[in-house]
Amino acid sequence: MIQHWVNWRTALALVAIVIVTGTIFYSNYLAKKIAEEERQKVETWVEAQRSIMSAGENANLNLATRIVIENDDIPIIETNERDSITTYLNLDSNHLKTNKNYLKEKLQEFQQLHPPIVLVLNEKPYQANRYYYGESDLQKEVRYYPIIQLVIVGLFIIITFIAIQSRNQNTQNQVWAGLAKETAHQLGTPVTSLEGWLEVLRDVPGNETIVVEIEKDVNRLKLISDRFGKIGSIPKLEERNLVEQVQQMVDYIKKRASGKVHFHVDTKNESNVPGMISPPLFDWVIENLLKNALDAMDGKGEIHVTIADEASQVLIDVKDTGKGISKKNIDNVFKPGFTTKKRGWGLGLTLTKRIVEQYHRGQIFVKHTEPGKGTTFRIVLKK
Repeated sequence: MIQHWVNWRTALALVAIVIVTGTIFYSNYLAKKIAEEERQKVETWVEAQRSIMSAGENANLNLATRIVIENDDIPIIETNERDSITTYLNLDSNHLKTNKNYLKEKLQEFQQLHPPIVLVLNEKPYQANRYYYGESDLQKEVRYYPIIQLVIVGLFIIITFIAIQSRNQNTQNQVWAGLAKETAHQLGTPVTSLEGWLEVLRDVPGNETIVVEIEKDVNRLKLISDRFGKIGSIPKLEERNLVEQVQQMVDYIKKRASGKVHFHVDTKNESNVPGMISPPLFDWVIENLLKNALDAMDGKGEIHVTIADEASQVLIDVKDTGKGISKKNIDNVFKPGFTTKKRGWGLGLTLTKRIVEQYHRGQIFVKHTEPGKGTTFRIVLKK
């Protein structure tokens, strides 16, 4: 699925590059062509002006007058030989009224855009009109078209990425839910059978010690089945004392850890830190983090659990003195299938992240890690 997603992204990026590149080249070609046609149009307009100015009384000026009148799209500024403005054409009348420097600013703009078309009136003394012109609305639209299309293509790609990511996320959620429900269902039958055999053993004298130990394991299996059952549905959150909840899991893991591993729980002198949680799933989160810490320390070291009650949130840090996580793997620790252990499916931290973020609307992340010195995971629960 990851490779498929990468291929989709690559294909979309290539299509976008081809579209934008082709559009830019073609738009530049059109802009250049329009610019050449507009200069010819302005030159024709200037020649029409020359004809009108030099014509006799009986001359037929219909064509020249028509050419002059029909130019209603290209802005033109006429100056004398000293570049003093004498008249103008097709400029924004509103700006002319509100901005007294508008003409000078447009003249400077036109001077940078195109060389002027010069109409010599007299050789001696030298007199001439210079015609500076700007871009028509059509040319501006052609020039800005690639930018607009780039924005549209960018939005299309972003929407497509979001849609594909959402689809993949929904598919992954369905797989998780289906896998969890099926696991809970499969565990249900043998657990029920074990409970029946447990009742049989209770009636046999001399099995008291065995019954107690088997009952612990059966209850454990029931808890695991309950956890998987809740993965496939939205659990009901309850207000619980997080100090007690975390301490119980620390005590549970502590009994199953090596004597060379030392556990420390720091509650900042708070005995009651309330939080809205699903107890079975929250216990699973703490259990997974503690087990990962144990695996990282190879049987010896220290595990520090800190609970900090803040104004709008509760912070829970699980810190170990294990081997740490390399920089290249920090972004992968919560991804399905990632594991540094020889055995295991690499789903523990993935489930942990899902439980914290989707069911408890919280956050979990690697707060700090250093190879050879340990790792700190942080859970953030909103109040």
